[in-house]
Amino acid sequence: MSYVVPLFVHLLCAAFWVGGMATLHFAVRPSAVATLEPPLRLRMMAATLRRFFIGVDAALTLLFVTGVAMILATGGFRSVHWRVQAMMSIAIVMAAIYVYIRASVFKALRRAVEQSAWPVAAARLNTVRQLVTVNLALGVVVFGVAIIGRAG
Repeated sequence: MSYVVPLFVHLLCAAFWVGGMATLHFAVRPSAVATLEPPLRLRMMAATLRRFFIGVDAALTLLFVTGVAMILATGGFRSVHWRVQAMMSIAIVMAAIYVYIRASVFKALRRAVEQSAWPVAAARLNTVRQLVTVNLALGVVVFGVAIIGRAG
């Protein structure tokens, strides 16, 4: 398999995930806070995150599949550059944070929204926001390692 196709898919998935987090964090959430009352805002954010997470599930799967495929195509884990090892390490941390959000915090957010438990839902959404902030920063670091590390 050509190295270019997995790289292309890999970069699209990374851009979707990191770009989506940036869009939600810097545009969607602040706009929702500015224009919607808490019950509507929390319902809207839960619905938005549900749709986004479906895409992230696919993107994350493809990121790991294409990443491992590219590593194997270049001789395996022992022969890769330090930046590939760094990207994979950070990606594992990011994936763990995402799985925690998806399986625990988001589930609690949806349950609270369904029960109209607005203070609980707001607290869970705030936890999502804080964890997404961490993942967004880590995603930017991965892009930096990928690009700046190439020069070294």
